[in-house]
Amino acid sequence: MTPELLFEDDHLIAAYKPEGWLVHRSDIDKYEDRILLQYLRDLVGAHLYPVHRLDKPTSGVIVFGKSGAAAAKLQTQLDSDSAIKQYLAVCRGYCPEQGIIDHPLPPVADFKHQRKRPKSDLPKQSAITLYRRIATVELPYPVDRYPSSRYSLVEVELKTGRRHQIRRHFKHLSHPLIGCPKYGKSTHNHFFAEQLHCARLLLHAYRLCLRHPETGEEMTFVAPPKGCFRSLLKQFGWRLPDSPTSPAAALAEHSQQRRN
Repeated sequence: MTPELLFEDDHLIAAYKPEGWLVHRSDIDKYEDRILLQYLRDLVGAHLYPVHRLDKPTSGVIVFGKSGAAAAKLQTQLDSDSAIKQYLAVCRGYCPEQGIIDHPLPPVADFKHQRKRPKSDLPKQSAITLYRRIATVELPYPVDRYPSSRYSLVEVELKTGRRHQIRRHFKHLSHPLIGCPKYGKSTHNHFFAEQLHCARLLLHAYRLCLRHPETGEEMTFVAPPKGCFRSLLKQFGWRLPDSPTSPAAALAEHSQQRRN
């Protein structure tokens, strides 16, 4: 798959990033030649400024500024609580219906000199993830020690933006994401790759809400998953909500109902 332009004006663009593409060149993966920033620059014929990032194996919506000033305004929103960043993920097991994961995380050590430092030397940073389960499936395959295997489709909302936050938080919840070699379970990853023909991280940035950096107009960009992720949704009979509900809104409604 190749990237797709979702929106463009004089100040920003929104695009669909396929899994396997780097947002920009990095020494972490210096031999990868699928670079989203360069591809989109060539596509729109303009210089672009990164605003945020998606990990290489993650697909979905991403925005870039067309000027340093526009990018700075967008980045301020994404670094704060004013933008809404929602993801779809598939995790092992039936996770709780909804909840808040408030679990501080140390920085991710990408380079060898960082990995040599004791973990105790790395200060943990505040990390908060909201989620709600929107579908489940039970498959008649003994992937692990049980005679069948269960999985959940989860809608996730980030309140902070730590590296690998969703993957690390769902591992902490004991419901690791499917397709993640670092924080997941290899038996389930292999099952999805070999039996379900989906050998990717099942994490997708599908909805981004923010204000236009120049006009202040509220903007929402939505892009459903493609490729094998989309095929799995059909195979499992999982339907995405027509009008996505923020996990934060669902939690607030649940709390109100309990108080009543």
